[in-house]
Amino acid sequence: MTTRTETARVDPPIESRDDLIATFASGEKPKDAWRIGTEHEKFVYRTVDHRAPSYGEPGGIRELLNAMTEYGWQPVEENGNVIALTGPDGAISLEPAGQLELSGAPRENLHQTCAEAGRHLKQAKEVGERLGLGFLGLGMWPDKARSDLPVMPKGRYKIMLNYMPKVGSLGLDMMLRTCTIQVNLDYETEADMAQKFRVGLALQPLATALFASSPFTEGKPNGFRSFRSHIWSDTDPDRTGMLPFVFEDGFGYERYLDYALDVPMYFVYRDGKYIDVAGRSFRDFLDGRLPELPGERPLKSDFTDHLSTIFPEVRLKNYLEMRGADGGKWGRICALPALWVGLLYDSSARDAAWDEVRHWTLEERQTLRDAVPREGLQARTPGGESLRDFGRRILAISEAGLTARGRLNGAGDSEAGFLDPLREILASGEAPADRLLRRYDEDWNGDIRRIYDEESF
Repeated sequence: MTTRTETARVDPPIESRDDLIATFASGEKPKDAWRIGTEHEKFVYRTVDHRAPSYGEPGGIRELLNAMTEYGWQPVEENGNVIALTGPDGAISLEPAGQLELSGAPRENLHQTCAEAGRHLKQAKEVGERLGLGFLGLGMWPDKARSDLPVMPKGRYKIMLNYMPKVGSLGLDMMLRTCTIQVNLDYETEADMAQKFRVGLALQPLATALFASSPFTEGKPNGFRSFRSHIWSDTDPDRTGMLPFVFEDGFGYERYLDYALDVPMYFVYRDGKYIDVAGRSFRDFLDGRLPELPGERPLKSDFTDHLSTIFPEVRLKNYLEMRGADGGKWGRICALPALWVGLLYDSSARDAAWDEVRHWTLEERQTLRDAVPREGLQARTPGGESLRDFGRRILAISEAGLTARGRLNGAGDSEAGFLDPLREILASGEAPADRLLRRYDEDWNGDIRRIYDEESF
């Protein structure tokens, strides 16, 4: 989740609806300026007993962040606590229960973004070895109950943890027990944004199936391939889902803005503190009618904060976020941006991908999304084929898009090589969750502790 890394030096008040639309329009870039921003979370655990460390304990999360400054990262504090780091490779932040996230810097190509992930993981592992900490690459804690997990000292999390149980039964699990890989992508125009949004949203269930890695809850199989994806279906209906309006004629910035303004607020940030306004209307805020801030109207940063508290399968800020994948190990961290860059950054590939899904109805898209958390690659598309077979065609389109980009590394390799983990998944028919379930049954004798040996970085 988004962490404020500094107070904006220029933070103008919002004067009109046009100021809100400008947030989205500000993301428009010519194709040669498009970048790739990769985010990935991982669970932190004590190597001696697999316990999730608290923030303040010896060798805990605070010491982990402080030790990372040895590599040039700069600390970001909230109420005297280091809660994030900034540097040339982006920002390191904490999810609610101490999950460690890298929000990578905007990169020109996948070779750079994968090298960035490698640097981050190398640094984390070096520090972890000194502190007795390990890092687990999965979509959900495989063995932890909510009560086993600490809460990080970030003001926004206290507000969210209080509000979540009022609007869904699994929101606390989302916050405390899950991890994801995401990629942030640019667009050239409003129409370009709309097409990328539609393709990304329609194909998000495929990404969920390919990256599914959350088949265990509290040490036992939970009946899902991606329980993390299922969690989102009962977190908060006001701010999650497949956004049917994205596929309506005329979709663009205005329509997304109307949606965003209808999502209840969580907080307002003032003078270094988070003010609880959970459930309040941003429309009322625009009119100066928030009871907690009577007469005060929002600043630009307030709208930016609000956009960060909306959690659909694809999210619009001043870039597009692809949000459907479970967390995973190094190869999958590189494969997720490769999949989406190949599909969305080449116009021929994007058109071909859209041709595959443009005829799907609202009900068919939702049916597929609902089936995937349990069925994974065995789920059926609206055309009746398995996601595994459908995925082979989509992956071929992505590969063609990456090849057309022609971004080679020093050895002459194209970006298409980063799709190899997905090729292996489709060839075997085993997503990470399927492999883990097989190992649990056949090799681990039901001992979930074995997962730490296989899925740690």
